[in-house]
Amino acid sequence: IHCYLFKEFSSTSSTTAGGTVTSRVTSNGNAVTEKDLLNHEDLAADRGMIDDIFDETYREKEGPKPPLRYVWRNIILMSLLHLGALFALTLIPSAKIQTLAWALLCFVVSALGITAGSHRLWSHRSYKATLPLRIFLTIANSMAFQNDIYEWVRDHRVHHKFSETDADPHNAMRGFFFSHIGWLLVRKHPDVIEKGQKLDLSDIKADKVVMFQRRYYKPSVVLLCFTLPSVVPWYFWDESIIISFFIPAILRYTVGLNCTWLVNSAAHMFGNRPYDQNINPRENPLVSLGAIGEGFHNYHHTFPYDYSTSEFGWRFNLTTAFIDLMCLLGLASDRKKVSKEVILARKLRTGDGSHKSG
Repeated sequence: IHCYLFKEFSSTSSTTAGGTVTSRVTSNGNAVTEKDLLNHEDLAADRGMIDDIFDETYREKEGPKPPLRYVWRNIILMSLLHLGALFALTLIPSAKIQTLAWALLCFVVSALGITAGSHRLWSHRSYKATLPLRIFLTIANSMAFQNDIYEWVRDHRVHHKFSETDADPHNAMRGFFFSHIGWLLVRKHPDVIEKGQKLDLSDIKADKVVMFQRRYYKPSVVLLCFTLPSVVPWYFWDESIIISFFIPAILRYTVGLNCTWLVNSAAHMFGNRPYDQNINPRENPLVSLGAIGEGFHNYHHTFPYDYSTSEFGWRFNLTTAFIDLMCLLGLASDRKKVSKEVILARKLRTGDGSHKSG
């Protein structure tokens, strides 16, 4: 595994094998924090992008906030989707065991399209994937139906670069409901749009697989998110078409959405902060279970370039196990990992002390 071999210091700067580390005191709103910063040029050269690093120069505009503008189409569709998922729950006792197993498989595959795909591979460039793996993750991503990869990456990089500010698409400072689902039910804050347009997404535009998905995203969603999950149980083991549609398609899709949204909401509000107590994201093992590894959020926002999004390897982290398997099979390579020394130094310097009790 390729590792960053840099060290953290409380002051001054030092050049190491992984680049230059500097320390300075900065202010974001009322919070004054000390940050160690990698040399951005070194980081960009290694990953091909730096737009997931928090921008400490951003300041929210003074004056009243823009009024909320509701997106009624999304409100209606999300309401119907969740009503359909509630109905699907009543069908579970009548479903065949093969159908429930198929729904679980579809959930895991679609989740990997988000976690191993649009998140760790394309948003953070934390490892490299061969063409066959990128095609598989793109198919899985369309099955997940959480916006195409290009749009997902753009919003996620803005989220990291302007976390918990007006320029954050699902700013957790606006409350649990907003960061969970509400951000999809209203128009984006103007700062989100403005900052998103200024990101360098040339690496994403250069990926032909991503741009092919973007071009044919709607038909791919109809086929992979709804049609395929419904047809397989009905055709292969004579499941009821109602159960085939509502459990592997509607219920699986709804659960997948909410597991992803919990990373934006619960993992920004509930849990400890052993790596950086000056930021909002938390460590939440329950979210990690549902989001197959994405709940170690204090770690992830502290070290966004780590392919595992956690220091604990496979623990509650199916996505890390999947990426490691892909490396073993020769389909992935160049996993970025933070050294134990750097992690411990960061805990001691900016953590909340919870690491002492495990």
